[in-house]
Amino acid sequence: MLHPQARALIDLMAARGVPPTHTLTPEEARRLYRERRVFTQPEPPPLARVEDLAAPGPGGAIPLRLYAPVPREAGPLPVLVYYHGGGWVIGDLDTHDVLCRQLALGAGCAVVAVDYRLAPEHRFPAAVDDCIAATAWVAQQAGALGLDASRVAVGGDSAGGNLAAVVALHARDAGGLPPIALQLLIYPATDQRRTAPSHAANGEGYLLTKQSMDYYHDHYLGDARHDSDWRASPLLHEDLAGLPPALVITAGYDPLRDEGLQYAQRLTEAGNRATLVNFERMVHGFALMGKALDEADAAIALCVYALRRALATAG
Repeated sequence: MLHPQARALIDLMAARGVPPTHTLTPEEARRLYRERRVFTQPEPPPLARVEDLAAPGPGGAIPLRLYAPVPREAGPLPVLVYYHGGGWVIGDLDTHDVLCRQLALGAGCAVVAVDYRLAPEHRFPAAVDDCIAATAWVAQQAGALGLDASRVAVGGDSAGGNLAAVVALHARDAGGLPPIALQLLIYPATDQRRTAPSHAANGEGYLLTKQSMDYYHDHYLGDARHDSDWRASPLLHEDLAGLPPALVITAGYDPLRDEGLQYAQRLTEAGNRATLVNFERMVHGFALMGKALDEADAAIALCVYALRRALATAG
C-alpha cells in the first residue's frame, strides 16, 4: 500500500492545483521545480567547503558545484560525481543542493554536482557528453581540487541515474578511465522504450505520470530511433560485464520501478555486485523529499553506507 505520507503529499498537490509537468513549457517546469523544493526538502546542512566550478565541455563550460565536509587542508577526499534528475529537461545545481550536502556530510566524501545541458535546447546526447566530460575533468584535476582520483563514484536520481549508468559503461569501455568504485542509481531510467509493467501499473496518480514521461522523452530524444541506443537506454547494452558495484534504489509506486529491477538483475547476471532495495510504499522522487517523507532518510542512509564502503576499499 502507498505510504500515508506519500498519499497526503499527492492529495495536497492536487488540492493546491500543482499543474502536471507535461502541461508546462520547459521554462515553466524548471521554475516550478525550483520553487516547490522548499516545501519538501529539509534545510541544507552546513559544510566546510562549497565551491562553484566549471569544467570544459563539448558545448562550452559545464557548471559544477563541489561539496566537502572538511576543509581542503584535511587532505584528498574520495569523490562522488553526481548527476541530477529531472527528465533531462528540468533540475539544476540548486534543486539537488540539499541531497548533495547530505551525501557529502554522511559519507565523509566530496560530491561534485554536474549541471549538464538540458533538453529540448540541447537534445540527446548532449547530457551524456557533458557528464562524461565533467567526470573525466574531475578525475584529471583531482589533485588541484583536493580529491583522490583513485576513489571516484558516480551517481544520480531518475534521469541522473540513467546518466550515471551510462558514464560507468563509458568508463569501462575506455579502459577503466576514470576508475569507478560505485554506481549509485536512485530510481534510474534505464529503458527509453517505457514498456515495463510498472509503466502501466503506476503511470497515473503517483506524481510521475505516463504523460510526463512521454514529455521528457520527446524533449530529450525527439526520435524513437534513439531508444535503442545504449547511451539513452543502458539496459539495452549487449554487455554489462565488468562494471562497478551498484546500489539501485527503486520505489514501489514509480513507473520506473521495473527498469531499476531489470537493470540490477542484468548487472548481477553479468557477474557484477549489485544491490537492489525497493521502497515498496514510495513514489518517484521520494529521496529528495525528506521534509515530507520519512523514508527519504532511510534511502539517504543506504546511499551513505554504500558510498563509505565502496570508497574506503577503492584505490
